[in-house]
Amino acid sequence: MEEFLKVDRTKQEVELMSPLTWAYIGDAVYELFIRNKLINETNLKPHKLHIEAIKYVKAKSQAEKLNEIYEILTDEEKDIVRRGRNTQNHHLPKNSNVQEYMYATAFEALIGYLYLTKQNTRLKDILDKV
Repeated sequence: MEEFLKVDRTKQEVELMSPLTWAYIGDAVYELFIRNKLINETNLKPHKLHIEAIKYVKAKSQAEKLNEIYEILTDEEKDIVRRGRNTQNHHLPKNSNVQEYMYATAFEALIGYLYLTKQNTRLKDILDKV
């Protein structure tokens, strides 16, 4: 399993990636975190697990979570958030407004960046706070 989750990029390589790439993997990391949390803390059936998970992973919730943790972020992390928020994304949000979607992308970019740069302790700290 460890090999399956292995990240093979240096920090310098990750920094050259598009913030949308960070957000792409960050979306998956955050959703897996939420799904694990729900499985460990509830006895819900799969459909109910899905309904509950959506409450956490939708753009509005992610934007709110970013706002809640913003003050504890380092300057480097705030820069990652800024890059994620300001990146050109031609995808139109379905169930949120453009601003919420931009901040959700910034949140996912932060999660993805921390994951890809192997900052696992910091990633866990942030996920535990949200």
